[in-house]
Amino acid sequence: MNYSTAVLKNKIEVIATYPLVALGKLLGYIFPLQNKGTIFLFFPSADIGGAIKVNADIVNCINDKQVTILFSKKPKNNLFKHLFEVENVTLIDLSQYIDNKTLHFINIIYRGVIATWINRVDKPVVFGGECIYFYKILPYLKKNTKTIELCHLNTWLNYTQAYVRFINYRVFSTKKIKRDVSNQYASNKVPDKYKNNLHFIDNKVAIPPYSVTDNAGLQILFVGRGAAQKRVYLIKQIAEQLVSYAAQFHFTFVGDVEKIIAKNELPNCTVLGNVNDEQQMHKLYQQADVLILTSAYEGLPIVVMDMMARGKVVVSTAVDGIPDYITHLQNGILLYEKDEREIVREAVGALKDLSQNKNLLLTLGKNSYDYATKNFSAANFDTFYKQLFT
Repeated sequence: MNYSTAVLKNKIEVIATYPLVALGKLLGYIFPLQNKGTIFLFFPSADIGGAIKVNADIVNCINDKQVTILFSKKPKNNLFKHLFEVENVTLIDLSQYIDNKTLHFINIIYRGVIATWINRVDKPVVFGGECIYFYKILPYLKKNTKTIELCHLNTWLNYTQAYVRFINYRVFSTKKIKRDVSNQYASNKVPDKYKNNLHFIDNKVAIPPYSVTDNAGLQILFVGRGAAQKRVYLIKQIAEQLVSYAAQFHFTFVGDVEKIIAKNELPNCTVLGNVNDEQQMHKLYQQADVLILTSAYEGLPIVVMDMMARGKVVVSTAVDGIPDYITHLQNGILLYEKDEREIVREAVGALKDLSQNKNLLLTLGKNSYDYATKNFSAANFDTFYKQLFT
């Protein structure tokens, strides 16, 4: 789908839904928003995850202002909700009303309600952090609204091109996604005037002092969701191939992966489930030697940044934005194979190399730390977003 077709489809949708949106606009006047802030942030949920953590980091950058956060998706665990419960922030969870396919007309009515809330504010700022409902609101906002989009993945680029004309700042957390969008603009004939709206900024992580962990065997960590894209079953297969070397290789799984690998299923594996305690996560990062990822696609997971910031070696499939940060055998190890059986074989070989070559492990880890220190600082991130929301 090209840009013109996407815009046409969006215009047809706006016309088709106008009666319900108009009703919503009226209801927005009858039931006004009590919060007087000018900043509105649209997030999917407060579930545990890297993108949600970035959303929380942005909120904490601007919590000197009055902020309204609107959650649109029914949460699975809400384990990061406490990160958003800060001073000057009002949380509104609309998921029970708008995340219901059988009552989709309510979703449409709320577009009008929320647009009225925003349009009654002087010089509003509207931000969408990986939230589809953000785009649904855009056609109804007044022209002096500052609109900002944050994108970590290229999953929705074909859909979101219809809204390019409504977005003042398109922010990308990896260089790869920014390149993808630039290429999309060229091939789909997006007007040149919108190219200046594309921006890149690295996410941030805390960077502790450098230290070396001296483990008897190689401690390998996975942190993430049990989603299909993560292909955790491949890491399980890698662990199975190394089970006879249990004294040399130990795998720790953090996340909702119990359906893929059960607790006590393999003697060289520990399955912790979701971990919501920051100090425990810091300890897990510090005790590990290697982070392993076998994802089919990724942006830049925050866990990659967290492990690099602790001087650990990342072993990952060479997908999407990962190679912009991990240079093979310089500050990590990339898995280039596409066939899943070959990915397992390649990963097993890489882990054996790291186990047998302590100097390689230390060199890659130190280079990883140096890269993180240079690129993932809080100062760059905070300055960028503070300026963006002024």
